[in-house]
Amino acid sequence: MALAELIVLILKLSIAVLVFTVGLGTRPHELTALFRRPGQLVRSLVSMNVVMLALAVVSALLFPLDRTVKVVLIALALSPIPPVLPKKLVKAGGGHDYVMALLFSASIFAIVWIPFAGELLDRIFPADVSIPPVTVAKLVAITVLGPTLAGVVVRMLAPSLAGRVAEPLGKVATLLLLAGLSLMIVKAAPAMLALLRDGTLLAIVAFLVLGLAVGHVLGGPTPGDRSVLALATAARHPGVAMAIAQLIFPSDKSVAATVLLYLITSAVVTLPYVMWRKKALAPDPPLAGSPAH
Repeated sequence: MALAELIVLILKLSIAVLVFTVGLGTRPHELTALFRRPGQLVRSLVSMNVVMLALAVVSALLFPLDRTVKVVLIALALSPIPPVLPKKLVKAGGGHDYVMALLFSASIFAIVWIPFAGELLDRIFPADVSIPPVTVAKLVAITVLGPTLAGVVVRMLAPSLAGRVAEPLGKVATLLLLAGLSLMIVKAAPAMLALLRDGTLLAIVAFLVLGLAVGHVLGGPTPGDRSVLALATAARHPGVAMAIAQLIFPSDKSVAATVLLYLITSAVVTLPYVMWRKKALAPDPPLAGSPAH
C-alpha cells in the first residue's frame, strides 16, 4: 500500500471512530429534534447550503482563481457539516440536541441536495459538476450516518459500556486524525504555497467570514443556537468536498492542497469567533457582597 493510500485510510478510519464516539453520547430523540422545529430546520439548511453555495459561486465568478480551485470552493459549499465538529459546537455554547440534530439533518439533506445543486451548476460553469446520488449517499453513510447511528445503538443497548469507551476511543481517533492530516500537509505543502499567490487564500477567508456572519444572523433568538449555526455554516466536510472535486479532476494535486488550505484557514479564522461566543455565553460572575447560593 502506497503512503498516500495509507494516509487516506487513516483519515477515514479516525473520522469514522470520532463520529462513533459522538453517537455514543447521543439519544435517538436528539437526532430528530429539528424535525419537530421546522422553522429552525429550514433556516439551518438554507444557511448551510443555499447561502453558502451562492457565496461560493460569486467567489468563483469574481476572483481570478484557477479552474480547479473554483470547483473545490463549490464542492466545499455543497458539502454537509463535518462529522468532527459537534464537540466544538457544544463548547461554543450549543445544546447537544441541536448540534446532533443539525449533523443528522444536514447529512440526510446532502444526499438529495448535492446531486440537485450539481445539475443547476452545470448551467453556470463549463465544468461538469453533476454528482451521482449513489456516490454521495455512500460517502455520507460511511463518514456520518453509519457511525453516528452505530454509536446511538450501542448507547441504547449498553449505556455503561458507551460511557466507558467514548473518551479513550475519541482520544485515539483524534491522535490518528492529527497524524494523518500532518502527513498530508507535509506532502501537499508545495502545492499549498503556490495557492497563496493567486487569491485562493483571500477567497477562502471571505467564504469563512461570510459563512460565520450568515449563520449567526439566521441562528435565531437563542444565543447558543446562533453560535452553532455560524460555525456549522462556515465548516464543511473535507472528505465529501475532496470526493466531489476529484470526480472532476481525478489527478490534480491542487484539489487536496486547496481543501487542506481551507482546513488550516478555517481553524484560524473561526478561533476568534469561538472565543468571543464563549465569553458572551459565560455566566456573569456574582456581584461583590451578593449572597452565595
